[in-house]
Amino acid sequence: MTETSPALTHRQTLVVLSGLLLGMLLAALDQMIVSTALPTIVGDLNGLEHMSWVITAYLLASTVAMPLYGKLGDIIGRKPVFLCVIVIFLVGSVLCGMAQSMTQLIIFRAIQGLGGGGLMLSAMAIVADVVPPRDRGRYQGLFGAVFGLASIAGPLVGGFFTDHLTWRWIFYINLPLGAAALVVTVLALHLPRPVGKVKIDYVGAILIAAAASCLVLLTSWGGTQYEWGDPIIIALGVAGVVLLALFVLVETRVSEPVIPLRLFRNRTFSSSSAVSFFVGFAMFGGVSFLPLFLQIVTGVSATNSGLLLLPFMGGVLLTSIVSGTIISRIGRYKVFPIVGTAIATGGLLLLASMNVHTGRVAAMGFMFVLGAGLGLVMQTVVLAVQNTVEPRDLGSGTSTVTFARQIGASFGVAVFGAIFNNRIAHELAAHLPAGTRPPPISSITRETIDKLDAPVRDGILVSFANALTDVFLYGTPFIAVAFVVAWFLKEEPLRGGPGSAPAPDQAEPEAKPVKVL
Repeated sequence: MTETSPALTHRQTLVVLSGLLLGMLLAALDQMIVSTALPTIVGDLNGLEHMSWVITAYLLASTVAMPLYGKLGDIIGRKPVFLCVIVIFLVGSVLCGMAQSMTQLIIFRAIQGLGGGGLMLSAMAIVADVVPPRDRGRYQGLFGAVFGLASIAGPLVGGFFTDHLTWRWIFYINLPLGAAALVVTVLALHLPRPVGKVKIDYVGAILIAAAASCLVLLTSWGGTQYEWGDPIIIALGVAGVVLLALFVLVETRVSEPVIPLRLFRNRTFSSSSAVSFFVGFAMFGGVSFLPLFLQIVTGVSATNSGLLLLPFMGGVLLTSIVSGTIISRIGRYKVFPIVGTAIATGGLLLLASMNVHTGRVAAMGFMFVLGAGLGLVMQTVVLAVQNTVEPRDLGSGTSTVTFARQIGASFGVAVFGAIFNNRIAHELAAHLPAGTRPPPISSITRETIDKLDAPVRDGILVSFANALTDVFLYGTPFIAVAFVVAWFLKEEPLRGGPGSAPAPDQAEPEAKPVKVL
């Protein structure tokens, strides 16, 4: 039996949110912290050809777990789910720090991702449980700040630990933060035990996870480990399409679908989801290879490569804040995704123009342009969806747009990794002196390059520069597609904005009183 607890004071709310923010920080930090350490990790574990999977495994696992965690929170309560995913995340972190091979690291990153996806989803859901609707935006701004902090701190922390301790500490650092989040959540967070039964669409969750996995494997292996016409690649493509078709069929027949298909009849939702997918594709796919260019081609340390990424993160943070402020004042949003995707397309083209002679200041300027463009888009498409879907679909709409961006990120890292692995072999064959046997790709670091004879060293540097800039060039059409799709966003005045008021049937219901067990 339960009883209603009094409303939380501001101080109590901040205490609860501190635990949620720590959990969110863990998940967001580990999306970026490995980027500057990757060149050192692959050199230590001899696995450059599998580099992209260190990021893809985390992103894919965190993405496919999100819908299921949401339903579990409705059945057993969000607090036990939140505690469980923290433990899963910490176990994965310890295992990652102990990995002795790339295969082990990739598997353990997937375990870590299973926890990370639950952390992000549960934290945002719990905010709705403890904060009234009228105050929710103010507190959710803190989560946006955490994402900005993680984006900037992740590469810096990863580079610092790699240079001054060991790359394994980028995973061990999660332990004290996770322990603090556990303690705060256990002691301060009290939520009601859900009453009644909610059906979980297990079949739909399994189908969408399997389909996404097949398609990411196809993009990762195609043209690298297997020829595009290889039976394995063909089988993955067919399986992915069949699984997606089965997923759609199942979603039309269940009472509680993972992704309600009726949402796609909303033009703003469909356009926003597509834009979100391609933005995730370009952002995570491109950023994951920037540290490799900075460390191998320009010769900076892991820490300095993290510092050089600050303009990119600063561009994202700056334009996100500015565009959000302007949107709140004018109540319009369509222009920002259009302008943002146009700027991001230009940013990728600038990155594609780099070579071995490109200065660091110029590279930082190009990264700022890309970040500034993406910052105008990411939060705006989420806002557009929340403004147009019915209140009963608010959670599903928001989670689906986030899911699209995460899937896009997984695809982007895999596709860009496939492009790089394909191009580097051709570039080395073209630029190394005749009769020179290329060193194993998996063992190439800037330190090993500098020990080689000048003709060989120069050939390798040019090869890496060309292969990496090709990655950015081939990524340009994808963000250009987002620019085209952004024009199809339907402009609707923000609810409660200038000249607008929420319709009676669209008003958000008041938060239910919080109960304690």
